[in-house]
Amino acid sequence: MGAHSPEPVTDEARQSEAEGSDTVRIAFDHPGVSELYAVLAYGEISAFYRLAEDARTAPSMQGRVALASMAAAEMSHFETLVQALSDRGVEVYSAMDPFVRALDDYHASTNPSTWMEVLVKAYVGDGLAADFYREIAHTLDPAVASTVREVLAETGHSEFVVHEVSKQVSASTQDKARLMLWGRRLLGEAITQAQYVLAQRESLTDLVITASGDLNGVAALFDRMQEQHAERMRVLGLV
Repeated sequence: MGAHSPEPVTDEARQSEAEGSDTVRIAFDHPGVSELYAVLAYGEISAFYRLAEDARTAPSMQGRVALASMAAAEMSHFETLVQALSDRGVEVYSAMDPFVRALDDYHASTNPSTWMEVLVKAYVGDGLAADFYREIAHTLDPAVASTVREVLAETGHSEFVVHEVSKQVSASTQDKARLMLWGRRLLGEAITQAQYVLAQRESLTDLVITASGDLNGVAALFDRMQEQHAERMRVLGLV
């Protein structure tokens, strides 16, 4: 969770519709906002380290530069969140601590073993987290929503990833089958860890439930995450 692939084509229409409706606004001082910033911050800094490390495994200079550039964007997003937390009088490291286990467990259970798995995780796996937070962004105080959308901005080089993965899966049905399974694993682990985080953090849970309307709305949010995941897999040729 961290590096962000492009929003599926349905997102813009959904966001426009959501913003045009009478949505509940989460107050700027809602205690869940600091927790939201904190979990995003740990996602960004852990993604920075992972992408920087994965860049060294790239088989080409272009691949190394692409992942290094993504890592640099993650660090920039982290610094934005540090400032946002500081503005709220919150110290970033203590704020991030409750989320370390869940995000570390996600990365440990989805550790890529090949370069293709690295690229699919960067494009598909980490996009799941961005989808989750974008789904609730329209209900946040405008200043908070602006910060959230800024740090979920695309980190670039998606065309490189799509080209490399599509080329490989077109050439090898075995690799395609393996990467389809990998994509399903990324989806399952991401949803598991998101549910774990919500179960542990009362203020963040309240924010998400309020943003979604009720528990049925939260369930629908996870359903939409799965739809957006399927769209990313389709773009990569993994259907």
